[in-house]
Amino acid sequence: MNSREDYLRSLKSGDTEEGIDLLFYRPIGYMWARLASRLGITPNNITIASIFLGVGAGVCFGFNDLWVNVAGMLLLIWANSFDSADGQLARLTHQYSRLGRILDGVSGDLWFASIYIAIVIRENSTIPLFHDHPWELWVLAVVAGFFHAKQASTADCYRQFHLYFLKGSEGSELDSSESLSRQLRESGVTWRNGFFRRLCMSVYIAYTRSQERLTPRMQALRQALAERWPDGKIPAGFRADFRRRSLPLMKYTNILTFNWRSIGLFITLFIGQPWLYFVYELTLLNLVWVYMIRRHERICRLMINEIHSYRQ
Repeated sequence: MNSREDYLRSLKSGDTEEGIDLLFYRPIGYMWARLASRLGITPNNITIASIFLGVGAGVCFGFNDLWVNVAGMLLLIWANSFDSADGQLARLTHQYSRLGRILDGVSGDLWFASIYIAIVIRENSTIPLFHDHPWELWVLAVVAGFFHAKQASTADCYRQFHLYFLKGSEGSELDSSESLSRQLRESGVTWRNGFFRRLCMSVYIAYTRSQERLTPRMQALRQALAERWPDGKIPAGFRADFRRRSLPLMKYTNILTFNWRSIGLFITLFIGQPWLYFVYELTLLNLVWVYMIRRHERICRLMINEIHSYRQ
């Protein structure tokens, strides 16, 4: 198999890949993945390395010095190239694991937690308004972080559902909190005999449950699909109809991922007002998030109404 075929195999799908990723991060991630494969480095090792790079970037953003901030930007770009590489390596080598998916999500959370904290500390010490009223910026950061988490988890949920229709269950990381909870109970893992595994699964179940609460129509469609086609053999026509309706929304899920967040962050750093990044998340990105949910939930409602018109 040639390198071009390997590279294409390392991608999720043409439907869900973001333009900047295809132009920049995926080619770099593929090179990292090839190198890691030769050296015997696992996807989880790359993810852990990305955590240190991303947190280091956050520390750099805490300094009111543009050149230090630029160093942080480069570290964050490096971290995201590793974040791309871990998934590409997993797809190339079939080293899939739920722990890897959990670590992948946690890594991004740790990057931005460090970034948020660094920005607040910086702005509270340099801007008189925030210096005199420090808790105002802390509150703004916490609220922005809350919505950041909701935006990212919902976008991830819709992408995985699209991949489920495109590639089936084997090509998607779509989970259900009920199934995960049952697996955890049946595994016999307790806080005493497997603290770390229990902790990871508990966090992931809470994450999945949060996604389900934000996407009620999508969950209703999943239930209707399971009842209509319990063997999972959804007709090609139904899959094609869903893909046709869902595909235009993938650009909104991509806006709510790393690239457009980092662009907004870098702009606020270049103009010397990084606290405006919180405003960006709470206004523009929240508008995209609400619009995306309304559109996707409407699609799911339509598909539920049409489900019984399809035959095997």
